[in-house]
Amino acid sequence: MARTRAPDHETQRDQILELAAEKFAQTSYPSTSMADLAAASGTSKARLYHYYASKEAILFDLLDRYTKRLMLIIAEVEGASQRRGLSERDTFAELIRAFLSEYETSHSRHVALLNDVKYLVDTQREVILNRQRDVVAAFARQLARAYPERATRENQTALTMMVFGMINWTFTWLKPDGRMGYREFAEQVVDMVDHGLSSAQG
Repeated sequence: MARTRAPDHETQRDQILELAAEKFAQTSYPSTSMADLAAASGTSKARLYHYYASKEAILFDLLDRYTKRLMLIIAEVEGASQRRGLSERDTFAELIRAFLSEYETSHSRHVALLNDVKYLVDTQREVILNRQRDVVAAFARQLARAYPERATRENQTALTMMVFGMINWTFTWLKPDGRMGYREFAEQVVDMVDHGLSSAQG
């Protein structure tokens, strides 16, 4: 007979992933062992193995859930913008705001996404990389809709990566309790993108 999962099984997995992400960010994925993760989770290695078969399984589930979350944010922004009748530019601005809002509370998960994909096995790595490509493609499409005169086929990718260059590394310097918060920074990015791409048209 299959072993019945405890009612809090998913909650426990979520907590393990959160603590693992923090540990990976602090000491690096290669330097973190299952014993380290068990200690960080306040449990035993045996109990940790009840939830995950390996450190690699933890990393994949962490990145799988996080990239799915980013794709969901895109879908939510697009759906909400359509219902509200927002312009394409306003929709792109909302996308920037939504991602920075997520980054503010997902610091360690974002670090893992940027630094640790290379440690996954080939099949798992491809799943995550494909989803990252989907995120970039969604941004590129919306950028082209918002600024069709500037985001041409020739430079669409470069402009999209310019935007990601502004927002993807905020965890290295932008602190939630600093002089500038994530919400304020989002407005600065939106303003810079809009004025930069608009003013040079024509």
